[in-house]
Amino acid sequence: MSSRPHSNRVSVKARASAATALAVLLLAGCQKPAPAPEAQAPAKPAAAPTAPAEPAKPATPSDTPELKIATVDGKAYDLAAHRGKWVVVNFWATWCKPCLKEMPELSALDAMREHIEVLGLAYEEIEPADMRAFLTKHPVSYPIAIVDTFDPPAAFETPRGLPMTYLIGPDGKVADKFLGPVTAHDIESAIAKAGGPQAQPADAGKKTWAGGPQAQPADAGKKTWAGGPQAQPADAANKS
Repeated sequence: MSSRPHSNRVSVKARASAATALAVLLLAGCQKPAPAPEAQAPAKPAAAPTAPAEPAKPATPSDTPELKIATVDGKAYDLAAHRGKWVVVNFWATWCKPCLKEMPELSALDAMREHIEVLGLAYEEIEPADMRAFLTKHPVSYPIAIVDTFDPPAAFETPRGLPMTYLIGPDGKVADKFLGPVTAHDIESAIAKAGGPQAQPADAGKKTWAGGPQAQPADAGKKTWAGGPQAQPADAANKS
């Protein structure tokens, strides 16, 4: 038998194998090369810890305080508009017995001394209607305003106790302050010490100062006087 048919079979198998290998190579050549792995970006350094924000500093009380506030009778009060006078700014409360005790004398001082004015700042949580009702029983000659205890006037120190009283000079500067009850004599002595008019004696003519908290007025004129047995000056009719 001849070996040619066997040789042909081997040759056919060889050609088939070669064709298969070539197809594999061609297919491999059509494929997109796998993307190269991306280089990892260097790690960012950790952010430095943020310093805590400093709390807002409370306003510093001024030696020339400014105050604009509404009084319980619906009027606007501007402390700066009272320059030229000695102004007594009295922090008080309806529940404060020493405050109530000094109110009649402050009222008399406001009515009898032309160079002195008084402003009452009620340092408590109270409705204006309730305050007006209170003042009908405890009337005074000077204006009363209610202070927000959560946001008191920044120009004054927050009261450490009541009553707390400031004496503001004619130039608008704080001349003196008192923690605790004050008398008319205390106020007038402080005014005299700061260069103002000298305290007037108990018997000083038409504008007689009724000495002591028990003094009663003979005639209160047009101004409203604080009620009760401690309220009154001897004669206020001449101060219109």
